[in-house]
Formats: sequence, C-alpha cells, structure tokens
Amino acid sequence: MKRFPSDPVAILQHLVRIDSVNPDLVPGAAGEAQIAIWCSEWLLGQGFQVTLLEQVPGRPSVVGIKRGTGGGRSLMLNAHLDTVGVATYAGDPFSGDLRAGRVYGRGAVDTKSGLAAILVAAARASAVGLAGDVIVTLVADEEFGSIGTEEVLRTLSADAALVIEPSSLELTTAHRGFAWFELCLTGLAAHGSQPELGVDAIWHAGLALRALDELRQQLNSVPAHATLGHGAVRVSKIVGGDDAATVAARCVLTLERRMLPGESPERVDSELRALFTELARTEPQFRFELTRLVARAAFEAEPHWPILRALSGNAERVLGAPAKTRGEPFWTDAGLILEAGIPCVVFGADGEGLHADTEWVDAQSVRALAEILEGTITEFCGPTVG
Repeated sequence: MKRFPSDPVAILQHLVRIDSVNPDLVPGAAGEAQIAIWCSEWLLGQGFQVTLLEQVPGRPSVVGIKRGTGGGRSLMLNAHLDTVGVATYAGDPFSGDLRAGRVYGRGAVDTKSGLAAILVAAARASAVGLAGDVIVTLVADEEFGSIGTEEVLRTLSADAALVIEPSSLELTTAHRGFAWFELCLTGLAAHGSQPELGVDAIWHAGLALRALDELRQQLNSVPAHATLGHGAVRVSKIVGGDDAATVAARCVLTLERRMLPGESPERVDSELRALFTELARTEPQFRFELTRLVARAAFEAEPHWPILRALSGNAERVLGAPAKTRGEPFWTDAGLILEAGIPCVVFGADGEGLHADTEWVDAQSVRALAEILEGTITEFCGPTVG
C-alpha cells in the first residue's frame, strides 16, 4: 500500500517535486495530470469521494467530497494545481528543499502550500464528523484561463468557499477585476510622399492613446477604494503599419482595464465604446472596431458573511492576534466563485517569489494555515449532532 505524508510541509515538498507547469503558458509543459492523480489518491485514502473533471483532455481538476450527517453548511475549499513556467528559475525549480524554515521551488507559495494545507485541514476536520459537506476543489488552469474553476462551478455549489492563494496569513477581502480588449483602427493606405491621400491608422492610434489617458485621469480623480485604490486603464500592445514609405491602413491596440468592485465588464465595455464613438464624432475618418477578449469581475467580501467571521476568528485564535485585511491588485478565481453566488474569502500562506526566479514559502505559515483552515471548516460546517 502506498504511504502518503500527513504533515502539510512534507506534502508541500512532495507537491513541489511534481512538475505542473501550465501548458497554455508554456507549450508542451507537463500540466496538471500527475499532480491531480497524486492528490486524488491522497483524498481517497482519507475517505473522500473523488471525481476528476476533465472537459479539456489532459487538464484535470480534482473534486473530493466528504458528506456531512446533515443540518450543517457546506464549504468549498479551492486551490489551483498549475504553476507558471520555470525557464528563468534560479536552481532546481522542483527541489522542494526545506532550508532555514523555508520550502523552495516553483509553486511553493503559489499555491502548492494551499493545496497541502487544504488536504490536511479537510481530512482532519471531517475525520471527527461534521454536519455539513466538505468540498475540496483542486483546479486546473488558474494561471491562464481558469477552465478548472469554471468546470467545477457548472456542477457544484456550496454555502461558502475559501480560495487559498498566498496572502501572508492576512484576509484578502477584495481584489480587482480585469478586461482585455482589442481596438482595431482602419485607415487608408497611401504613398508616404502624399499622406494627405490616405488615412493614417497609426495617427489615429495616437488620438486613442490621448483619449485613454484622459480616462485614466478620470479614474484617478474619484475617491479611492479602501484597499484597492483606483481602477486603471493601459495599452499593453500596439501593432501597425507595413513599411516606412506607406501610410498605415491598419493599427491594432490591445487594452487592459483593471476594475474595482461595482465596475462590471459590461459597464467597462460601454465606457470604452462611448469613448471611441465620441472620438469618431470629432474625427470623422476615425474608424474603429472594439472586441472584448476576456473579462473577469472584481471580488469583494461582505463583513457580515459567516465564512469571513469564522475564518477571522480562527486566524486570531491560531496567530494570537487579529488577522489583518488586505486587497489585491491581481485577480483570483474568487471572482468566478462570487459571481456564481457563493460567498468567499481569499487566504493563504506567507512567502515570496510569485512568478519570479526564486520562490519560497515559510514552512511554519503552512502549518498555521492548515490549523486555521481546520478550525474554520469545523466551525462553519458544524459538528455532528447526536
């Protein structure tokens, strides 16, 4: 019989040694199959009902459920199996070495520490008997397209969720959303010696940049969100023109709009279309096509949610002081989970090097995370009655 570790740090070390680089980020990379099998077998050994969801072949997500006796609340625990690439990593990205109280390797903090803590906490809490269901969701593809969490949410729901992402053992109660757009500007080619016979799409790109800068100033002029600051808009890519002697007939800009809670993707879409429609009104030859590529809503927890109160209380119990709250500029799968109507909070271990050349997590914070999660599961799902 295969023997599995039960200490969260030992589990973390083993998980780091499994290559799970996202193949949508690095073509030909390992993906989540091997790590999903390992986590599935671990959960089966703890008496969980385990299902692999794999709508996209080779990109599995793990769902492990321990049913309660009834009368309690259900809790989903969510963390991602995939990591970013390792091409520039300094040293062995899959070492899992424990040195001076830190575990090193790609995914150590983002977020195999979360996987390890969830496995241990869910097993320990459910072993004593709970009234509500414990639902473990270990998902594919969070680092790129979130196909794993989207697939989970098509078949599962819960009364609340905890999304485990690195947060230095602080409560992440809000993060920005984002939307990516492609702005295609159409001009008219002409010889460079007679630009008046053409319509310069690159020149029109300059007008669009000026309008976007005015939008940026408007976003910065309103009161800032308490933890997230202001919304943002920027151009991430420009492609246009054919050669030095020809007026550009086409120019394409890729835009990013970072959104605050209350700013929906639809609202941002309308905002940008109105901006460029007004520009076309003042500049009759300005012709544009705006296409929304990807959009994810922002996330913000409500102070009265029972899951936030349970997590906050257990964090204070384990840490010996009230946990700080924070907002994040980046997006997580909590945005999708909240959009599905499930109250959630983001919480995770302490470390550094997300997507960087060296990544590590504080081992003691992983053990503290597991203990906090165990207490939160027990409190939220409720003990078995009778």
